[in-house]
Amino acid sequence: GSRPSWAWLSAKLGPTTTCRYIARNLLRLLISCYMGPHRQQFVAGTEENSPLRAGGIYQKQPVLGDLVSQPVLACLMHIAYLYGEPVLTYLYLPYLSYLVTPSTGAGAGRLNSRKEAGLLAAVTLTQKIVVYLSDTTLMDILPKISQEILLPVLGFLTSPTISFPSGVQARIILCIKAISLVALVALRIGSEMVQQHLSSTLRMFFEAFSLPLAEQGLPTELATGQAGLLPHDPSALEELRKVFSPETAYSTFVPFSCLLGDVIHTIVPNHELVGHLASQYLASVPSSEEPVPGMASLERSTLGTDPFSSPCEDTHSGTFGSVLVGNRIQIPIEAQQEVSGRPSSFSLTGGGKPESALKQELPRSAHLLCGNWLAYWQYEIGVSQHDARFHFHQIKLQSFVGHLGAIKCMAPLSGEDFFLSGSKDKTVCLWPLYNRGDGTHEVSPRLTYTQHRKSVFYVGMLEAPQYAVSCDSTIHIWDPFTGKLIHAFEAPDSKVPITAVSTMPPPYSSIAMASADSVLRFIDHRKPGLQHEFRLATGANAGLIRCLAVSPSGRSIVAGFSSGFMVLLDTRTGLILRGWPAHEGDILQIKATEGNTLISSSSDHSLTVWKELEQKPLQSYKSASEPIHAFDLYSNEVVAGTVANKIGVYSLQESLSPSITKLSSENFRGTLTSLVVLPTKCHLLLGSDNGTVRLLA
Repeated sequence: GSRPSWAWLSAKLGPTTTCRYIARNLLRLLISCYMGPHRQQFVAGTEENSPLRAGGIYQKQPVLGDLVSQPVLACLMHIAYLYGEPVLTYLYLPYLSYLVTPSTGAGAGRLNSRKEAGLLAAVTLTQKIVVYLSDTTLMDILPKISQEILLPVLGFLTSPTISFPSGVQARIILCIKAISLVALVALRIGSEMVQQHLSSTLRMFFEAFSLPLAEQGLPTELATGQAGLLPHDPSALEELRKVFSPETAYSTFVPFSCLLGDVIHTIVPNHELVGHLASQYLASVPSSEEPVPGMASLERSTLGTDPFSSPCEDTHSGTFGSVLVGNRIQIPIEAQQEVSGRPSSFSLTGGGKPESALKQELPRSAHLLCGNWLAYWQYEIGVSQHDARFHFHQIKLQSFVGHLGAIKCMAPLSGEDFFLSGSKDKTVCLWPLYNRGDGTHEVSPRLTYTQHRKSVFYVGMLEAPQYAVSCDSTIHIWDPFTGKLIHAFEAPDSKVPITAVSTMPPPYSSIAMASADSVLRFIDHRKPGLQHEFRLATGANAGLIRCLAVSPSGRSIVAGFSSGFMVLLDTRTGLILRGWPAHEGDILQIKATEGNTLISSSSDHSLTVWKELEQKPLQSYKSASEPIHAFDLYSNEVVAGTVANKIGVYSLQESLSPSITKLSSENFRGTLTSLVVLPTKCHLLLGSDNGTVRLLA
């Protein structure tokens, strides 16, 4: 999809759903951007020669994977902008450390092309993340970045026992990306911190220069190889020889020497060998191509016979320094002239394009996670995705304040980004469900519909035309985004008011309404008058129709009576399929769900699960102290509420004892009057008799 639609979806779905489904899939997609040798080729254009030529290890020339991954990275960074820095540290970094962890078991000690692409993707995204971390966060998680990302990546990069599936090209790119990342971190934290936190990283990188030589029989301590007992792989050694060449030595050792000064000699045990390789490269470059015109003589005159005590850098190498040009960092002239053993002074001002900066602020978004939202989000992304049960933690996320009377009914819009609520105060409000604040935030209604004359007891959505339907004994059909009334239906006989309403599922546009005379009528906003009417019961014993529920397919409709009687009607033929005494008390609510299943609750304290045409109930639960007057469905469970402010989760299929939670007064004030589940987000909307709606998880 295009980037704007991703951005829109990420805000609409809220933090937990976005991070669980969108961000995790984008992270997987990022890996495939670097899969296979084709995606690891340099893009022709900017520079004709190899990217390592002018002595600069910074990646100046993008590979094809970098171009392909741009929109993916943009979406990932947009999610981080929406919900803040925790996304980078709690979601992205743990996933990246999982990507670069060496495999165990059968695949141990080997690299397949997906793992190889994962390494490239991990280093690319870590580079992005480090730029956006604040200084304090970077220092806090630096040990983690070093241990869980830099060292494992360098483990693969410098391993003489693992050859890369895409050969030397993949290893070169990983080398460029990895050392660019180390350089970025080093520049952010300064030379003192590099000694404390990045010594092992730099040591590991530079020790790789000794490996190919160890194999040739030169006396070095690394002859056994890092993996100890594993035999060295000839193709891996060949790759190492090509990657850790004199040219690489020159373009990495020089800038790190500039940054660290003499300390590099203590950090890097084989500094003499690397220095020797670097001077070899310098000697091999023809004078016409000398990296810095006129700099070699300066080096020789200043440094005398030892040109590598603290070598200085060339302007084109794009390594450490104060000015960033594109993706490369240019060393200022004064740093080049300061060729003593002291580290140069680096002023880290970003130059040119914004993506070249060492540090950028994440702009503050209205949806930043903090307080309860942050605690809930951290818990949710840590939970395994396969748990199908509804867990109610009683974390208060938001309050919706605007009604002056008890909340009688609520209905979320299908996208779960807005919901409607009807109240005793004769109004219907439309509310946004986007996350804000730390749990104490109070949201105002986006729109208030004020054309009802009595208390509103039903509100719902006609999905096909996207109209709101609300009823106060007269049915109003209106546009929820403008508040404009489309159509109003009065009861056919003013002495017999409408007592229950239900909208039909798409593709139907009709509305079912029942009145006190046990008659079910269908109306359609597109044409006047009634479509059908069916008498569901005769005689006074049946009582009023209290509630209606339509099956998800729209093929059947069930009515619940005040006497406890229930009637099932086939909407296609108009025939009554079944009528039975379901409860001993007034029926309070009915829902119909997939698999011809009905759920009813009654004033006789029972909650019962039925199959449409079977005599015996599938499950029957008794609520101990008070009846269940409000419930909603979440996959195979019923989430129910009582006037004692207790929330129970009941299973539809298995006979499990329900989990009951008492709402605390700080999370919910007043008496629970209405309850709605947001199934995608796993949240609960709870309406109170004091007119406030609360969002809890």
